Formats: sequence, structure tokens, C-alpha cells
Amino acid sequence: MTSHCAPDEMLLAYAAGWLDEPLSLVVESQAALNPESRKRLAAYEAIGGVLLDELPPAPLCREAIDRTLPRLDQAAEQAVPHRPAGTAPCGCGSRPRDGLPLPASLRRLVGSDLAALPWKWRMPGLSEVVLQVGGGQRVSLVRIAPGRRAPRHSHRGHEIALVLAGAFQDGTETYGAGDLQISDGTVDHEPRAIGDRPCICLTVLDAAVRLTGPFGRLLNPFIRG
Repeated sequence: MTSHCAPDEMLLAYAAGWLDEPLSLVVESQAALNPESRKRLAAYEAIGGVLLDELPPAPLCREAIDRTLPRLDQAAEQAVPHRPAGTAPCGCGSRPRDGLPLPASLRRLVGSDLAALPWKWRMPGLSEVVLQVGGGQRVSLVRIAPGRRAPRHSHRGHEIALVLAGAFQDGTETYGAGDLQISDGTVDHEPRAIGDRPCICLTVLDAAVRLTGPFGRLLNPFIRG
């Protein structure tokens, strides 16, 4: 299954404060890049604000205040931008040379220049930076060189891919900057970067992919989420 905007249930969960950190990063990043997603998210947040205003006030005990204040101090200490995990690239064109603007939520994680990140070569034409984001999912920036394909694969869980720059084609669908694709185990695909610039995506995986190409199947036992 695929979609170009975050589904309503994801936007509603974000507006209500229920969404985990990786998916919140996706929602915030798409809202910064995609006017339609931004409009829909604003509508859900407005609805949530109205519902909160209609709730009756509740007394707050002193113990709750004493528990909350130390947490606020701890959150302030932890709100320091951190770099993604990984080592310096080994050359061979694995680091993109085109610095691109990023949504504010991503800039807080990785800085403002994609070219300065420690990209790791994964296969010819494909490199990745794994981000340090809580929540248990694998959160990455993935770069596919123009005209190159990701290996044919399906999914043991869900994969969310938000295009930050460039574009890719998957079957009959084309995804450009600000578009979101959600794939699950019913999808067997081989996305291909199109155009004359690399396709760079923010991806979230809740389980390892399952390679389905003739040689990829041999590698499945060695793939970890």
C-alpha cells in the first residue's frame, strides 16, 4: 500500500501527542516540505486545541509538580543536537557533494548540510546514514544515485520513506520532494531514482527488509533490522 501524504490516523496521533519519536520526525518533516500535509496537520491540531479548551480544569497535587520539575530540567539537558551514528566514509563517491536544505526537525538531529554527514556505502549507487532516534525503529537517511535502483525487496513490517530531495519511481507511481510512501509485506518493489540528481529519503523501518531478488535472497539470513 502506498500514499503520498501521511495518513489521517498518523496526523491525528501526532496532534494528540501520542506518536513516537521516529514517526513524529516524519510528520514534522513532511509538514515542512508538503503544503497539503501541513494544511491537514494544522486542521487536526486546531481540533485538538478546541477539545482541550472544553475540558474542565483539574486540580494538580503538589506531588505531581515535584515529579514534573526535575523532568523538565532533564529534558532541557537532553535537548542538544546530536550527530548520527556511523564512521567517516571511505570515499568512492559514498558521500553526496550537494548540500541541501533540511526541515528544522531534521536539522536539529544532523545539522544543516547533508554533504557533511558520515554516509556509509551500502551497495553501488546507494548509501545511508543511520540516525540516533529513540523508539526502537531504524531511522535513516538513504541516498540513491540518479538512475540507480534499491535492491528488490519486500518487508517483514512497515517501511516509511519521505523524499527530501530528488525523486524516485516505484512501479507506476512517482514520488518527489515532500511525498511519503508507506510499504508493508504486501509490497515487493525496486524503487529507482529518476532525474539528474540523487534521491535522498528519510526512512523508518520497524523490521528488517526481506530481499527478494535472485541474489538478495542469499543475503537475507545476514540482514538485521
